[in-house]
Amino acid sequence: MSYTSNLRAMIGHQPAILVGSAVMVIKNDCEVLLHHRTDDHTWDFPGGYMEIGETIEETAKREVKEETGLEVGTLSLLTILSGPNLFYTYPNGDQVYPVVLIYLTKEFTGDPHPDGIEGDDVRFFKMNDLPKNLFSPLHKLIEDYLKAEVFL
Repeated sequence: MSYTSNLRAMIGHQPAILVGSAVMVIKNDCEVLLHHRTDDHTWDFPGGYMEIGETIEETAKREVKEETGLEVGTLSLLTILSGPNLFYTYPNGDQVYPVVLIYLTKEFTGDPHPDGIEGDDVRFFKMNDLPKNLFSPLHKLIEDYLKAEVFL
């Protein structure tokens, strides 16, 4: 059982602070990898919550592998997101105040495919042609990337 599942068994749906990571995977400097979430049907960066004993970078790499099938290389920290504007209630009623470290990488191997559990689609999108139901905090991160052109 995962750390989050164990925690939820004790606290139910009440708000929890969870640490996680997400990765902005860039292809050809103009495409970004997104996966379509099965819980809220938004497009999001691959990512998830930390397990006991992991480093946050290990969490980022594990989550990308689990959700997309890709192995990622060097990660560069872009930003840390936290605060009340990230409060989220999952469709099952679980409430969370996440602290999310967002990483960027251009190094990856493999062909993307969804895990069929947390996501039902995964693909690269042109950054000027993103899906309409994009998870809201991603808009600013992608805009910032386009303005700076490179963070690495």
